[in-house]
Amino acid sequence: MKKYIYLLFLLSIITAGGVKAQQKLPRLMLRLDDIGMCHAVNMAMQKVADTRMPFSASVQFACPWYQEAVEILKKNPQISVGVHLTLTSEWKNYRWGPVTGREAVPSLVDKNGYFPQSTEAFAKNEYKLAEVEKELSAQIERALASGLKITYIDPHMGIALSTPQLRALTEKLAHRYKLAISTLSEVVYLGETYMEMWGEPVATKKSAFLNYVSNKLSTVRPNMVVIHVGLMQPEMNALFDMNSSMMNTKEGKPLTSLHRQTELNMLLSPQFKAMVNKKFVLTNYTELVKQKGLESMKMETVKN
Repeated sequence: MKKYIYLLFLLSIITAGGVKAQQKLPRLMLRLDDIGMCHAVNMAMQKVADTRMPFSASVQFACPWYQEAVEILKKNPQISVGVHLTLTSEWKNYRWGPVTGREAVPSLVDKNGYFPQSTEAFAKNEYKLAEVEKELSAQIERALASGLKITYIDPHMGIALSTPQLRALTEKLAHRYKLAISTLSEVVYLGETYMEMWGEPVATKKSAFLNYVSNKLSTVRPNMVVIHVGLMQPEMNALFDMNSSMMNTKEGKPLTSLHRQTELNMLLSPQFKAMVNKKFVLTNYTELVKQKGLESMKMETVKN
């Protein structure tokens, strides 16, 4: 009996030591963007969800495949869910428009009733702030009506935080619906750092990511990395990006599918798995909001 009690005592010391060591590790938040955009993106998220690692998923509730994303997310409570506020539709022949309908927000759509295909086109559209508020409110309310626990909002392609007026509107919506705002580059609300892998060339994407999470994470601030995943399937292979030339070859061949499959592969790699709880601890926005509280949320501009 004494031997058994002694073993339990040793186990408690070892466990406490392990927990204490983990508490000293940097906190890493993976935010998977564009969820619900299409089936190939949802299936890529499913693969990450199957690992049971905690992460955050930013869902485009204006997109055709959001309902499939909702089904997946309801089965994976380790995933923190956000609304990826959407005001653009950036693919050549794959488009979506406002949740409210084209007649309700005419300043937000093109002649075909879809969102503009680039940030530049959106800015030139002479959008009305009242219509932006109506549409983004509808996207948030669709998300809340889905039955998912919604924790945060963030801007697809940066638009909803791109001007002082749009930023004020996004902050207003966050307060109205009691949601956090996920960081965008140097615009920070919960003290996070910011990194994204989207612009990294395919050839160096994995090594750059692994080097970053292994050697460059802050130990005093939560670290947020934006990831875009997808499967190299015909659906994704056909998507020509109208907003960024780097996502297509000079000959016009789309590269988005390759980029997104590469980002998925690096998350599923043995090298990344081996770093978890050794180089960093994985967390998400649900845990960050619990820790800090929404009342602490305020905008600050920082250099990441």
